[in-house]
Amino acid sequence: MSVSLKTDKIEYRAVIKFFVKEGLTPNENHSKFIKAYGNSSPSFSTIKKWAAEFKRGRTSLEDDPREGRPKSATTPEIVEQVHDNILDEGRMKVREIAETIGISKERVGYILHEELDMKKLCTKWVPRLLTADQKRPLMIISEQCLERFNKNKTDFVRQFITMDETWIHPYTPESKEQ
Repeated sequence: MSVSLKTDKIEYRAVIKFFVKEGLTPNENHSKFIKAYGNSSPSFSTIKKWAAEFKRGRTSLEDDPREGRPKSATTPEIVEQVHDNILDEGRMKVREIAETIGISKERVGYILHEELDMKKLCTKWVPRLLTADQKRPLMIISEQCLERFNKNKTDFVRQFITMDETWIHPYTPESKEQ
C-alpha cells in the first residue's frame, strides 16, 4: 500500500473519531466528509463501520494485525534474483523461476510484469519499453544526424540511410513444438 493512501486512511479515521466524540451520526459525518473531501471521501459504509468501532471504545486508528504470512517475496533481493535469472537464461518459464528461487508463481509473475516491467516475447523475457539509458544514445545520434542534415542537405541525402528501431533476434527452437 502506498504511503499517501495509508496516510489518507489514518486522517479519515481521525476525523471520524472526532465527529463521533462530537456526537454526529454517520449520516451527518458522511455529509461533512463530502463537503470537505469531495470525491476522495470515504464511503458511507466505511464511515459507519469506523463510527461504530469508535463508539464501542476503540482508540487505535491503525488497522488490526491480520493472520497469515506477510507478502515478503517482493523484496529488492528477490527482485534482483528474478532479474538475474532472466538475464542469464531468458527462456525460463515462470514455474522454473519460482522453483529456482523458492517463491510462488504468482509472485514471480508480479515481479516480472510490475517490478521489472517485462513481457514474454517468443519464449524470451524482454523489457517492455526502452529504458532512459537506452533512449539517451538514440537521442544523441538522432540530434547528430539532424545537425548533419541541416548543414548539407543535398549531399547528406545520398549518404544517409534511415531505419526503424525494430530489433530482430535470431531464434533457434529447442524442440519440435517450438
